[in-house]
Amino acid sequence: MITIQELFTAIHQAPTEQALRQQVIPSLGQYFFSTRQGLFFFDQLAVLEPQLQQVMDRALSIEHNPVVRYITERHAPVHESLVTSPKIWRMICPRLDHWHVMAGPLVSQGRLVGAVGLTREQAKPAFDTQDLADLSAICLHLSTWVAAVKPQENAKKRECLTPRELEIAELVASGLTNAAIGKELWITENSVKQALKRMFRKLEVSSRAELVAQIFTTTRQDAGQHYNLSL
Repeated sequence: MITIQELFTAIHQAPTEQALRQQVIPSLGQYFFSTRQGLFFFDQLAVLEPQLQQVMDRALSIEHNPVVRYITERHAPVHESLVTSPKIWRMICPRLDHWHVMAGPLVSQGRLVGAVGLTREQAKPAFDTQDLADLSAICLHLSTWVAAVKPQENAKKRECLTPRELEIAELVASGLTNAAIGKELWITENSVKQALKRMFRKLEVSSRAELVAQIFTTTRQDAGQHYNLSL
């Protein structure tokens, strides 16, 4: 059984976001005996593929989800029974592996930039006040990690790209097609495609959305109003 002090240490020893996801978040699930667990950054959710965006906008909005609203307004951990009744929660989130949900905020420079979420099945006990207290402490350490490591990590990723590749990435982030990017930069559409392939290899991503999320940190002021957790 991992202790909360060991979790604190593991968080601050994680050198990259990938290490945090692969090494720390599973341990977080073990600590809270959760069915599912996840780490979410709003700048990454904001560049989801278009076909997923409409679903996310509704399911994870403050108007639809009281857990989202609580975190957005208070920047504090919450579980579903603290903000709504079991009957209403089943209408909001009918998934059986989300019978119990707990989420906590990731805050940087006074703004909500992400969240950590955990769920339990119906057969497991609900999250309680001690779980909230522990998650509050963990979120403090995660928020410190975000402020210290994530900007440096994104800067290193940008440094591996050439000036031309950065120009292309910025135009991808603005939503332009390959043809439109080529026209803007006075290069062929095929040159854009080949540049994107090289960039995908350098950043170890497989889509335009992932590329944008990897090299741009866009802490939107209203991010918490649109996105939260979906495990």
